Amino acid sequence: MKQYHNPIIKTLLDTDAYKFHMQQAIFYHYDNVHVVSEFFCRGENNLGCYANILLEQINMMQSLSLSHAEYMYLISFPYFKRKYLNWLKNFRYNIAQVKIKNHRGQLKIRISGLWKEIILWEVPILSLISEIFHYNLSPNINTQLAITHLDNKLKKFFNNTNTLDLSHLKIVDFGTRRRFSYDVQLSVIERLKKICPFFIGSSNYHISRVLQLKPVGTQAHEWFQAHQQISTNLKNSQILALKIWLRQYKNYLNIALTDSINMNAFLSDFNFSLASSYQGIRHDSGDPFKWSEKAIKHYNKLGINPLTKTLLFSDNLNFEKIIFLYKNFYRKINMIFGIGTQLTCDIPYVKPLNIVIKLVKCNGKPVAKISDSPGKTYCVDSHFLNILCKTFDVSLNK
Repeated sequence: MKQYHNPIIKTLLDTDAYKFHMQQAIFYHYDNVHVVSEFFCRGENNLGCYANILLEQINMMQSLSLSHAEYMYLISFPYFKRKYLNWLKNFRYNIAQVKIKNHRGQLKIRISGLWKEIILWEVPILSLISEIFHYNLSPNINTQLAITHLDNKLKKFFNNTNTLDLSHLKIVDFGTRRRFSYDVQLSVIERLKKICPFFIGSSNYHISRVLQLKPVGTQAHEWFQAHQQISTNLKNSQILALKIWLRQYKNYLNIALTDSINMNAFLSDFNFSLASSYQGIRHDSGDPFKWSEKAIKHYNKLGINPLTKTLLFSDNLNFEKIIFLYKNFYRKINMIFGIGTQLTCDIPYVKPLNIVIKLVKCNGKPVAKISDSPGKTYCVDSHFLNILCKTFDVSLNK
């Protein structure tokens, strides 16, 4: 098994943009909230054998800090506040917050501490697991193979869209968490930037900085999950989460995630005021075609022109799905397509991992994510899950 002598994660910015965006909102609104997150492997991979290597890499992360150049880069964005960035400049990863073990071949990870601190653990840990796993399983795979495969996919894409108006097409990279490796992600994104005029950005702040791309990302499921225990009224928790986000960012970063409970529950809370204030919504589970129709119908019902709003797709996209969705909806509403695993870990002879780290507790009490897709619901407390379903009139996907 390969041993690493140097850190894989070399900068604090090598993570998803929404982590810093949520962290800033937590810093200003929920400074003392305590949370617990846990690792889940949706596949059948036995990853426990990598626990020691992973722990070594996490130990190396203690030395990471925001450089002056990176600080100046972040402060150039109008939505970041100086007080938060000054705090972030002094931030250091605290490895005492992470517990890792090999339990009968299964990798067990539990992360606990102040929400504003542990929020930055998820993405680098997932990308470390993915890179360590793939390097040991497929040591002969290189970036050139990834680029060649990407070129073949793009050739097919351009052939299949040569009669289609692509002037409204926007694609971004969402592939940090399950990438084959950092080198593959960087090479793939660099290639896309060079040959695809519709490629506009990346969710990775470091890669965005290096390649001069737009960093893309707003909030994740944990933002809404934590509010299930922050709000004094569970039924009002989604509305509170949406309002606090607007209070923090106003006209910036205002794409709302719809499936923390499910799309129907979200739309029942997404009233005219909120729908008018948010630029659009993000799809992350369920049938994207039906979801799009439902979103457009909701905007029309509220008297809002869908052409003034944006749908951001981020669930297991590939170029074929993008063509299908774009053809059907580009005349009806604006769209952005965030490709993740199918971009940064789509290589011949490589099977990507299906791994996540999810919030399971907030302030000592359980939280849940109820997805629009079977197999994506998470809760460690069945009693609370039943309460949440009853409160929002939701039936679980089996």
